[in-house]
Order: sequence, then structure tokens, then C-alpha cells
Amino acid sequence: MNKFYVLLFLCFGIQCMTFGQNDILKLKNNDIIVGDLKNMDRGIVTIEPPYSDVDFKIKWEEILEVTTFQRYLITLTNGSRINGSFKSEAPGKIFIDNEEGEDLTVNQDDIVNINSVDRGFLSRLSANIDFGFSLTKANNQRQLNSNLRIDYLADRWSTNLYYNTLVTNQDDVDRIRRIDGGLGYRYFLPKDWNLGVDLTFLSNTEQSLDLRTSAKLGLGKFVKRSNALYWLIAVGAAYTSETHSSVLNSNNDLSSQIPDRNSMEGYLGTSLNLYDIGDINLIANLNLYPTIIADDSVESGRFRTDFRFDAKYDDFVLKDFYIRAGFTLNYDNKPVEAGKEVDYIFTTGFGWSW
Repeated sequence: MNKFYVLLFLCFGIQCMTFGQNDILKLKNNDIIVGDLKNMDRGIVTIEPPYSDVDFKIKWEEILEVTTFQRYLITLTNGSRINGSFKSEAPGKIFIDNEEGEDLTVNQDDIVNINSVDRGFLSRLSANIDFGFSLTKANNQRQLNSNLRIDYLADRWSTNLYYNTLVTNQDDVDRIRRIDGGLGYRYFLPKDWNLGVDLTFLSNTEQSLDLRTSAKLGLGKFVKRSNALYWLIAVGAAYTSETHSSVLNSNNDLSSQIPDRNSMEGYLGTSLNLYDIGDINLIANLNLYPTIIADDSVESGRFRTDFRFDAKYDDFVLKDFYIRAGFTLNYDNKPVEAGKEVDYIFTTGFGWSW
């Protein structure tokens, strides 16, 4: 019997030790959640309790008290990025144990991003992918669209990769194809400034564009960043190279070869993300490219615009799944002869984020 009590004591002690290493959240309704706090992004905290394989998602504003034991990368509204653990010190106040400098106490609302850095490579990685399909019987039109994005966040930099496609097939009509992708890198500077390098690609049959490749270098700043929205502006320069589809005559014979176009462009961009609208997340991106220096194949006074708007519905019931609707517009005031000034698409899809 004594051995039984000793065994029971040891099991209880081990359980208490394990419990003690878990992060603790106390909500405004007095519920307490114990588990592994993974991150907080766009006002949503993700925590994995030990008794469930499913992550819980909780609004940051609904948390009354928090205590953590892991190492996190914590981002504040003023752009400061701090490595350390944190816990509630008073109502609405968070104490941060800064492992690289002086400890500090901040308002809970001043924390806009939390990312666990003790969990390895995968904890810094996020991704989403979605697909959409439509079929019209009258002309046998089939349209398939897909969107993929992968982001990685380090202590002082981040990188992202995206790839979007749209293909439309219809009887007695040439296939319509639009493919765009890119790779980006951001190095975080003090006071919410960042240095960005991007390489983007676009192939678009509507604008007779086989491939447009742009290399961009710019300086950006978050004008506003909170648990309700972020607004980023950036300015810089881009080098753009384009190859175009050949022009065919009525007999489908090659009538002319469109020369490649190369130019140096200015770059002005802005990105706005609103995510404190219930379960809806709105993202708008606008980029302007006035031509500065160009070869003989590019007309003077050329101006390009890229615009993208996405609305995502991510309900807690759907967990990691979401519904997306998006609108994309490309404008070129001086396209090649076979191309169009304006091309736009509207897509919908169902996706998964991780």
C-alpha cells in the first residue's frame, strides 16, 4: 500500500511539474486555459492545451491575465521587437522580461504580435492555400483559380513566397491564362521602418504579356499598426523586363514580333489590412510604377498600376479553414499593340491556413 501512495505521489508531482511549465490565460469571463501559447497575430491568440490536439483561438482583448514561460519575439505598436517572456503585471499591463536589454512594462494593447521562438523552424512558418472553380454550361466555360502564400518570420527579418494562377477554358475561344508570383525579403529597422527587396513575375494573356519580371528595392514604414489594422507605405525603384506574345494575322501566321521591353521605374506602394471586423479580414494592396529610364521599345510617359483586394472569412467554427473573395486589376497606359490597357479578375475560393 505504501508503494502505491509513493507511486501516486510521484505521478502527481510529475503532472504538477508539467502543468507548471504551461502558459496560463485567464479570460474576462473568468475561464482559465492552460497550454502552449504559440502566437498572437492580428488580435488572435493561438494556444494548444495539453488535453487536445486542436488549437484554441482567443481574441487578445478577451484575455484578462496571461503568464508565459517560453521565449517569444514580441512586437509593439512603436515597432520595437523584443525577445523574452511576458506576464500580466496589473489589469491591462504586461511586464516583458527582456533578455537582450532592460525589462519594461507596456499596455496590453501596445502588443501587436507574439511569436514563439523556442519551438524551432516550423513555429516561425505560416502558410495558406485556396482553390476556386466555376463551370458555365451555356458555353462550356471552366475556370480554375488557386492562391498559395508562405511566410517566415525571424527576429530581425522576414521573407515570403506567393504564387497565384487563373486559367479559363471555353469552347471556340483561346485559353485565358494569368499567373503571378513573387519572392520578398524584409529587414526590420528601428521605429517601424524596413528595407525590402522583391522579385515578382506576371504572365497575362489579356495584356499579351508572356512574362514580366520586376526586381524592386524599397524603404517602407508602418504608418499605423495595432490589433485592429496595419497600414504600410513603401517607396523605391524597380527594374522591369518584359517579353510579349507575337502578333498573328487572320491566317494565324506570324505577322510581327514584339520586341522585349526593359525599363527602370519608380515605385510607390501601400498596403492596408483591417482585421478587427468580426470574422472578416480585409487586405488591399496598391502599387504605382512610373517609368524613369527606358530603352527605345518603351514609350515615354508610361505608367503602370497593380491593385489587389482580398476579403477573407475565417470563422472560429471553421478553425484553420477560410472562404476568400478577391479582385485584382492591372493597368498599363501604354501597352503593346496587341495588349489591353486594363485587365481585371474576380475570384472566390475555399482554403486552409497554417
